[in-house]
Amino acid sequence: MTDAWIFPHWPAPRGVHAAITTCDGPGVSQPPFGRFNLGLRSGEDEQTVRSNRSALRQSLALPAEPRWLRQVHGTTVAELGPLPSPEEPEADAAVSHLPGTVLAILTADCLPVLFCADDGSTIGAAHAGWRGLAAGVLEDTIEQMQRPAASLLAWLGPCIGAPSYEVGEEVRKAFLRHDATAASAFVSTRPGHWLCDLAALARQRLQAAGVTRISGGDFDTRTDERFYSYRREGARSGRFASLIWLDA
Repeated sequence: MTDAWIFPHWPAPRGVHAAITTCDGPGVSQPPFGRFNLGLRSGEDEQTVRSNRSALRQSLALPAEPRWLRQVHGTTVAELGPLPSPEEPEADAAVSHLPGTVLAILTADCLPVLFCADDGSTIGAAHAGWRGLAAGVLEDTIEQMQRPAASLLAWLGPCIGAPSYEVGEEVRKAFLRHDATAASAFVSTRPGHWLCDLAALARQRLQAAGVTRISGGDFDTRTDERFYSYRREGARSGRFASLIWLDA
């Protein structure tokens, strides 16, 4: 089922694997959730979502159950291993250096960012909506990986594209307070409103932090119906997953 997955094109070392799910995966979700909703807090029946998560692990032959997070648009970074905990950690990013660990980020327009060290020793994954991105979730993930930033690779996953993402002045100001060069990622549409290039903002933040090997970022979840999109579907949108794992 090749339409069910997207595999990142990036120079990750052997032993590091990544995959992105789509709405067309091997799941049992019903309208309006497509077939492969993986979000427990999306409004769909819990058992249906758990069935989809089981199919995800089986279909990709994952070495362990993905380490799902309770994402809250913050900057907390959890350090995780392959063994699940009774509760999903409240965090918007995770890192691991333990074999067999599968990190997972759920999104439906926000930007998932995957990281790995070029020696294959460490992986990371971050959920970067505009709030988390502006607050420094990528920088905090890099710091938590405890590797020189120059040794890290990053891949920008599917997120809402600039032509589809109109935001208010408060979003633009949040980024300009950190770095005036962020202005290049905004295009005025009408008074007090801007088109926002989330992937470009992430590239700026990564490069400023010392990560120069950056791939991906060429999707638009609002116009590409392979992906769930909150802007397109509203509160009944499902969630797709961005996964990265280390060989067991």
